[in-house]
Amino acid sequence: MFKKILIANRGEIACRVAATCARLGIKTVAVYSDADAHAKHVASCDEAVYIGASSPKESYLRWEKIIETALATGAQAIHPGYGFLSENDAFATACQAAGLVFIGPPASAIQAMGLKAESKQLMEKAGVPLVPGYHGANQEPAFLQGQADSMGYPVLIKASAGGGGKGMRIVDKSEDFAAALVSCKREAINSFGDDAVLIEKYVQRPRHIEIQVFGDTQGNYVYLFERDCSVQRRHQKVLEEAPAPGLSEAMRQQMGATAVAAARAVDYVGAGTVEFIVEQQPNGDMNFFFMEMNTRLQVEHPVTEAITGLDLVEWQLLVASGEPLPLKQEQLCITGHAIEARICAENPDNQFLPATGQLKVYGLPEHVTFERTAGGSTAVNVRIDSGVREGDTISPYYDSMIAKLIVHGATREQALARMDEALSKTHIVGLNTNVQFLRYVVRSDSFAQANLDTGLIPREEAALFDQEPVGAAWAVAAAVVHTLHAERAQADSNQSVWTDPWAKRDGWQSHGIRARVFEFEFHGEKVAAQLRYLHDGALQLSVDDTSGALSYSYGDAGLDISFAQHRIIAKTYKNSDVVSIFTAKGAAQIIAIDLLEHARETHEEGGRLTAPMPGKVVSFSVKAGDKVVKGQALAVMDAMKMEHTIASPTDGVVQEVLYQPGDQVVEGAELLKLGVAV
Repeated sequence: MFKKILIANRGEIACRVAATCARLGIKTVAVYSDADAHAKHVASCDEAVYIGASSPKESYLRWEKIIETALATGAQAIHPGYGFLSENDAFATACQAAGLVFIGPPASAIQAMGLKAESKQLMEKAGVPLVPGYHGANQEPAFLQGQADSMGYPVLIKASAGGGGKGMRIVDKSEDFAAALVSCKREAINSFGDDAVLIEKYVQRPRHIEIQVFGDTQGNYVYLFERDCSVQRRHQKVLEEAPAPGLSEAMRQQMGATAVAAARAVDYVGAGTVEFIVEQQPNGDMNFFFMEMNTRLQVEHPVTEAITGLDLVEWQLLVASGEPLPLKQEQLCITGHAIEARICAENPDNQFLPATGQLKVYGLPEHVTFERTAGGSTAVNVRIDSGVREGDTISPYYDSMIAKLIVHGATREQALARMDEALSKTHIVGLNTNVQFLRYVVRSDSFAQANLDTGLIPREEAALFDQEPVGAAWAVAAAVVHTLHAERAQADSNQSVWTDPWAKRDGWQSHGIRARVFEFEFHGEKVAAQLRYLHDGALQLSVDDTSGALSYSYGDAGLDISFAQHRIIAKTYKNSDVVSIFTAKGAAQIIAIDLLEHARETHEEGGRLTAPMPGKVVSFSVKAGDKVVKGQALAVMDAMKMEHTIASPTDGVVQEVLYQPGDQVVEGAELLKLGVAV
């Protein structure tokens, strides 16, 4: 076994690998960029080395610098994690040339499976079923359009070197193909340095089911069952679970054997995932087709660990050091059900635009980080893999994922309940996240009843987006109580209030009833509230048409609030003028109106198109003098490795374009000026 390894990655996967190494007594070396100088993964390793600026191209993709660092620190091997260099065959080859072990498959296997078109040709020869499509080398736009037209729409354009949902476009009709191809190729070249694409028939109601495989240097192979990754947005996974609901044992074995055959075809070594598109027939039958092989550890590997009781990183280390696989196929079994949720910094109600900012509050449910008990089981109720801490900043340079929340139960129903409860206790303040959206997905009819396919999110759109679980009256009540509790806490810390009656905030006055006015903004609407202090010490709150007695107490669970003959338990946090409210039913935010006007002055100005997130300007589709209509695409930005189209907020005429393609902009930056059309 290795004595020291370098982890060529960052965030939660670097922390995850370091945890297994620490348990096995293996020393670890972290690498970090400017943005990650104080990151959690740096503190998780035994030593850390600076490798460059914040941009991945200047740090985590500098494989020459990483190899130099490994040699200088005495590391024997490099673990690439996922993303970055994990599927770079040139890097794997360079590691070997430098006398370092690449903890992953041989470069030949990465190369064979790295290009989707070539890998599909290879799988076809190995007898692995494929979705009908074009996987050849001819990249002429007219030729590709002809291939798509001949196979019939809808079709899927996919970057041949892609992964992670990048460089993919669904095209529903022929006239949309050319524009989608240009966008797909541009995103592919920016993400992977290769703009080659393949065209496939888009399978209706598909499920995305993948098989975890492992191979060793002695030629042994096993599959560690399947994961269902059908719940996706923008071709990126949102929730993953194992085992796949409704999959028969016969089909499980058939898919597993096919995945092993795919691995054998390229002499695979280490952890890999063979991904399949599963077509669901009206009669309940399912057909599966090879999609791609990911030649690395997957983001969702914890659900496999949860149902098998195994440490997949340990298996990677054992195999890379020349040891045989620890178990044979007949020794592997499934225990219970596991679900993983990817908690991301993004705004689901605004096309999942990525968010950046500081984690002012990072409250998590009771959980374990990765651990393996003495009995060898990782089947704990709640596990969180995270690469950040409270106070850390989510930057625009890397992926938007904050953490992975993994739950395990004896049954799927128990796992669902545990996931919803754990999400309800995940309190993040300081930037937008998808936590509440994940709760809606978990509680949706389709997911709860395992009616799964990659179209689940758009199918359940009415139940997933623009929801309000708390309501204006209770949001106001919680915000008012937060203010009262903060004032009481301040008074309790200031002993003078007990001797100075003028310092007290108990609402007493010599005659009449004292009333206090609060103003808020809730979902863009102004809400007024009046709090009346009664002589007996009681409080009366009026919010729009709702009025009633208000009382509260504070305990470990948060604020216990009674209002208008109803009661809730809420955790509240105030960040600037925004109060974040978390309840068992859901979460909400409300804004104090007295600070709002100043904060939104520039936002309310007309005739401007602003950047909704920090990122790089990719292109403008208009120039000064062009007339535009509301909703028309005007610009494309790149943020967190994805392209985002920016539309016109109104009809008008472009007066001035303020940036050039390639420019970096901050959130809220004015991209162009719009004037009134004559």
